Amino acid sequence: MENNQTREKLGSRLGFILLSAGCAIGLGNVWRFPYVTGVYGGATFVLIYIVSLIIFGIPIMTMEFGVGRGSQQSAARSFHVLESKGTKWHIFSWFAMAGNYLLMMFYTTITGWILSYLIKTAKGDFMGVTPEGVGEQFGAMVSSPGTNVIFMLIVCLIGMAVCLGGVQKGVERITKIMMLALLGIMALLAIRSITLPGAAKGLEFYLKPSMEGIRQHGLWTVIYNAMSQSFFTLSLGVGSMAIFGSYIKKDRRLFGEAINVTILDTFVAITAGLIIFPACAAYGVDAGAGPTLLFITLPNIFAGMPGGQIWGTLFFIFMLFAAMSTVVAVFENIVAFGMDLGGWSRKKSVLINVIALPLLSLPCALGFNVWSGFEPFGPGSGVLDLEDFILSNNLLPLGSMVYLFFSLYKKGWGWDSFVAEVNSGEGLKFPVKFKVYFKYILPLIVLSVFIMGYIQFFGN
Repeated sequence: MENNQTREKLGSRLGFILLSAGCAIGLGNVWRFPYVTGVYGGATFVLIYIVSLIIFGIPIMTMEFGVGRGSQQSAARSFHVLESKGTKWHIFSWFAMAGNYLLMMFYTTITGWILSYLIKTAKGDFMGVTPEGVGEQFGAMVSSPGTNVIFMLIVCLIGMAVCLGGVQKGVERITKIMMLALLGIMALLAIRSITLPGAAKGLEFYLKPSMEGIRQHGLWTVIYNAMSQSFFTLSLGVGSMAIFGSYIKKDRRLFGEAINVTILDTFVAITAGLIIFPACAAYGVDAGAGPTLLFITLPNIFAGMPGGQIWGTLFFIFMLFAAMSTVVAVFENIVAFGMDLGGWSRKKSVLINVIALPLLSLPCALGFNVWSGFEPFGPGSGVLDLEDFILSNNLLPLGSMVYLFFSLYKKGWGWDSFVAEVNSGEGLKFPVKFKVYFKYILPLIVLSVFIMGYIQFFGN
């Protein structure tokens, strides 16, 4: 096991915020958020989503950061270090580790699609192609085992190469570059989108609250999906954030840092909407088109836009940086598992995982072609749906409850120890006056998200 005295540290507070935000900022923000916002009613959904981040996203993120910094370990060993004698909280370590691997088992394939689309867009493959032709190109890509596996492998190799460089020189340095470039490209794209003729209708749908989504889907369905989006976008419940707590010093209070990370994460999600909804309105396409929004709808928009090849290329660079920031952050967590649990060197953990992760990712990469006959939830479902269900509907909400109970109850780490850790340093204090809310009401909210997830999933 690593000695806590020699544990690697991040070089700066900015690095911590950008790296933590990079873990949170990913496909949940720039792909899933716009299309679920489109499906569930625009601005009203966004307001409920922001409230969800405040009432449970920020507190649970603070708890993950606290467990990481208090233990100076990843989720592989953090519960072992902090739990009360004779308790079994450390059993959850295996589920947390499984959650990170599971996320990457499908995330690497989708990130590979984005890399493929970046190359296609830069080459001009979509220019002058009919909408049907764009759809055919997407179908050809996902149905090709070789294409899926090759691009998934490239993503894995890039992510592990960054982790091999270490916390400061590899993960922190590269993530800073990606995140700052991402923010700059997003600003350019948002300005271009909102200045398109006809963009005003998209802005109105996105920014002006309406009851249409609630009337169409029902209030509880809209609330559930907003809360579920909060879990997914912040990667809460499986220790993905705890690792970065273990890499920072005690000079800053963690509640304020969790707020900063959430603000940056939300800014990216909101800005993604400012790129997508005005463009969809300007070109008369459905912003609630679902997962095909990114890979079929938007390439059609760029194909018909003046300078579309350039704007489309910038868009997929932004998408790739968003996805890769999450890949690098979660890969670092996975590498740290081996270092903390097995006492491996960084090089050994990278070497083992650069073999293990592509093998584990094969089912999803092949799930759209060779193994497309595997339909776990009926016709139209596949490997990705099963992996996403296990993670999003189970490990994220249940894992969040584990962090809640562990941090706040004396049978775990305990309220006093938790508060002392997160309030160490300068910055905004954790609001201890809401202790009753955190201990008794917040767990019920998280439990309701878990139950609603099952009702909606199997009800559909």
